[in-house]
Amino acid sequence: MTVIQVNTAEQRRAVRWIRERVFVEEQGVPRELEYDEHDATAIHLLVLDENGRPVATGRTRPYDEDKMKVERVATIAALRGKGFGYELMSAMERVARREGRMILTLGAQVQAIPFYERLGYSIVSEEFEDAGIPHRTMEKRIEEN
Repeated sequence: MTVIQVNTAEQRRAVRWIRERVFVEEQGVPRELEYDEHDATAIHLLVLDENGRPVATGRTRPYDEDKMKVERVATIAALRGKGFGYELMSAMERVARREGRMILTLGAQVQAIPFYERLGYSIVSEEFEDAGIPHRTMEKRIEEN
C-alpha cells in the first residue's frame, strides 16, 4: 500500500469518491455538510492498495501554532481492519512534523474511538454532535523524528 499527498484532479476525484461512499451514502451525512471551505486549502492524503486502487483518505490542516487538525478520515467499508487507516494516520503524523506541529487533534466518531486510542490518541472533550453523529475530540502529541 502507498499513501500519497493529493495533487491531481484524478486524485481529488478519488478522494471525493471515497468520501461519498463512506460519509454520504453509508453514514447519511448531507452532502452540503460533507464539503466545506477547508477542502480547498487542506492537505489531502490518499491511500492506494497494492494494485493502486484508492481505499482510504483523510485531510489535515494547521489548527493553531502547535496543532494540525485531522478530518474526513474514511476507509471503504469492505476494506476496514486491513491497516489502511493505520498507514493513513502515520502519514498524517509525518505531515504534522513537516509542518512543524507536534500535536494532532481530531473529532472522532464515538464508534471510532477505540481505533484512535490504539494509535495513542486521548479523549479531551465531552461528547458532541457533528452532522448528527456523536463525536469526541481526541489529541495526540507526536514525537520529533
